[in-house]
Order: sequence, then structure tokens, then C-alpha cells
Amino acid sequence: MTMLAQLDSDIKDAMRAKAMDRLTVLRGLKSAIKAMAIEKGLADEAMDAPMCLAIIRKELKKRQDSIAAFEATRPDLADKEKAEAEIISTYLPKPLTVEESEALVKAVIAELGATSKAQMGAVMKAAGERAEGRADGKVLSGIVGKLLS
Repeated sequence: MTMLAQLDSDIKDAMRAKAMDRLTVLRGLKSAIKAMAIEKGLADEAMDAPMCLAIIRKELKKRQDSIAAFEATRPDLADKEKAEAEIISTYLPKPLTVEESEALVKAVIAELGATSKAQMGAVMKAAGERAEGRADGKVLSGIVGKLLS
């Protein structure tokens, strides 16, 4: 099932359950995906999983930034953003653990034969592609820096 088909199905389920908060978030996700499809000149069906996941990550990042901004002054809005972030995160693949990330970076370093920090960019690019968005760039960068020093 494609990401858009899954979203459509979940939107219908949320409507049936009268879960308005969930419905609003899901409609927002679908709208963001459709807007990107229009921007890229693609049909909805042409939006593949990596494109959809990138948009979902972007939406999650927006919520996380809002949570950080609202924590001190508006805890009610922070709670609302946390609930939305929780719904959005269900559409992302399970993130890699630190150990899995380290093993992935070690494999990339061995494959590329990298020995110095000068090759950090190439290692980061390959590791990012292999992680398929399941690892945070900051975590990968820290691991690569530690292993190449």
C-alpha cells in the first residue's frame, strides 16, 4: 500500500471514529504531500515513499521546533504539538539505534577505505543513503567524526 493510500485509509478511519485531532493532522500531512507533488509537477501516484517520508520528517521537525518554542511560555500549545508529533511519527520507519548507526558507519568507512576527516563528506553521504532517513544526521556526523579522528 502506498503512503497516500495509507493516509487516505487512516483519514477515513479517523472520520468514522470522529477523532478530530487525528483527522486534522492526517489531512495536513496529505495536504503537504499533495502540495509537494504539485510543486514538482508530479501526479499524486508518482510520489514515491522516500519523497513522502521526507515531507513527513519535515512536518515532524516543524512540530518539534514548535514544542521547543512553546515549552516555557505556552505548555498548552506544547502539549497539542506533542500530540500531533506523536501521530506523525507513526508514519516514519523505526529509527536506528546508536549501535546500529555505528555499525553502519563502520561498514561505510571500510567500504570506502576512508582514513581521515578529509573524507568525512563522502562517508556522510554514503551513510545517509544507507540509513534511508532512519538515522539523525547529527548522530551520524558525531559517529563519523569519532571514527575518522
